[in-house]
Amino acid sequence: MHEMGICDGIVTAALETAAKERAVCINSIDVTIGVLTEIQEEALQFAFTVITKDTIADRSALNVTMLKARSVCGECAAEFEHGRFDAKCPECGSFVCSLLQGRELRIDSIDID
Repeated sequence: MHEMGICDGIVTAALETAAKERAVCINSIDVTIGVLTEIQEEALQFAFTVITKDTIADRSALNVTMLKARSVCGECAAEFEHGRFDAKCPECGSFVCSLLQGRELRIDSIDID
């Protein structure tokens, strides 16, 4: 389960940030994840519960925003959403496309006390 390793990185970064700020509690962590990362939100939430146990992030919320894949056509410049294997321009049918979003994995904010 690669979600466990990813979640460990998220929690470690949040705990380090909280320690620098001398926080006593992490209330929530907001993350954005692109669907093309293949990270499953449910597995990430489970990992978060396990990893935060007995830390200052215990009982905190992991708020996940999932971003759909979005590309721009290299032929006609149309922007469109798509799945993992169907990045074909709906306007002109071209497969010459550049990914705009869908592979993100970032911490947006950490709410601490």
